[in-house]
Amino acid sequence: MDLPDVNVWLALVDENHVHHQRALAYWYNESLSEVVFCRVTVLGFLRLSTHPRVLSRPLAPDEAWSIYRRYRDEARVGFLEDSPKVDSGFMTLSDRKSFAHHLWTDCYLAALALFRDCRIVSFDKDFDKFPRLKFLHLSK
Repeated sequence: MDLPDVNVWLALVDENHVHHQRALAYWYNESLSEVVFCRVTVLGFLRLSTHPRVLSRPLAPDEAWSIYRRYRDEARVGFLEDSPKVDSGFMTLSDRKSFAHHLWTDCYLAALALFRDCRIVSFDKDFDKFPRLKFLHLSK
């Protein structure tokens, strides 16, 4: 199953987004049979889609919830539950002197994906930094 990063969800919903066409190509041609949100990607989508400088037009909270629900109503879109067992992988991936402070969320998503055997999908190439991670890097 695919676990798209927040940047993929944002690009999908904003037709003026620089990566919108690439996100659509992923969605229709490259996505696996199951695509999932997790708590972090839901929160990130809600927070960033309503931010005045992220999308071409910020969404009202009810619009953001509506779009999220619309995706969740699709048969192939699910929700990936967290587990306390993810913490050990999260610590292992982040417990090194060279760990960069801006990678905390990516690191958590990588640990969750490794634990649940998902493929991360993102425009962010930083996911390359996590060994053994199945990763589809969407580029232009």
